[in-house]
Amino acid sequence: MATLTERLDGGLIPAVPVPFRGTAIDAEAQRGYARWMAAQPVAGVAVWAHTGRGPHLSAEARRVVLDTWREALPNGVLIAGARDIGMAIEARRGKADALLAFPQQHDAIGYHQRLSRELPVIAFYLYQAAGGVAYDDPTLHGILKLPNVLGIKVATLDSVMTFQRIAAVLRQHPSKLLITGEDRFLGYSLLLGARAALIGLSVEGLTSFSVAPLRLASLLGLLFAASALVFGAWMLIEAFVYERTVPGYPSLIVSIMVIGGVQLLMIGIMGEYIGKVLSEIKARPVYFVAERSLKLAEAQQPARTAAE
Repeated sequence: MATLTERLDGGLIPAVPVPFRGTAIDAEAQRGYARWMAAQPVAGVAVWAHTGRGPHLSAEARRVVLDTWREALPNGVLIAGARDIGMAIEARRGKADALLAFPQQHDAIGYHQRLSRELPVIAFYLYQAAGGVAYDDPTLHGILKLPNVLGIKVATLDSVMTFQRIAAVLRQHPSKLLITGEDRFLGYSLLLGARAALIGLSVEGLTSFSVAPLRLASLLGLLFAASALVFGAWMLIEAFVYERTVPGYPSLIVSIMVIGGVQLLMIGIMGEYIGKVLSEIKARPVYFVAERSLKLAEAQQPARTAAE
């Protein structure tokens, strides 16, 4: 039988939300969502995570959520969020397979060790604005050395440099999983060595790393304007060559298409400027220096200094 690490390796683990109707869980909607998810090619799901508002659910609500997903995915990996030993015990009793340990500042290594006595643990590096903790390298090494820690999920929002640092730490623990939560640079995180993805609902991958949706408006505008010119030319041919025309119709349709095309084109042009502003606000570096290039530069520096 495959180990838990092997079952997660290369897999997608959605962090699932909890549907509510008013102040109560919509049980029917949740069962329908769970049945649909069970038919998808996923390694499992994560419940009680931030997407599912796990820390804010009552114990009874968490039990209902866990039971529903366990029933829907009897053979899938079920990861439950945990911020204390009480939630870890609830997850074990509900037949979860692993825990996603919410970040904790005080005694982080001991905290993960206590949780790992209940179930295998996935550590969680979360950006600080969302309540995360900036674990330093010694802390990360200490957590990853724990035998019942499977790996770490990393969600830095958009800090590529931080992800690079954590990926370098994980390379010293080859048996541990680097799990990406970076929907804003998912592809690049996989290139850095992420072996699984645990992500929630988001369109960030479409809007945060590309201006392609904005450029679509420009293309549609050009298409509409070109179509209007072709249609207008055809109307002229019909009027002067075949003497077939409906009074007012050609001019009305052509003018509408031209105006609509120009409007979409202008929206696309404004979108290009908005995209530039978005890139500046994110303050992402223009390029990344590979780790081996840094090491090579450090090795060559003494020789260069001696030669000078």
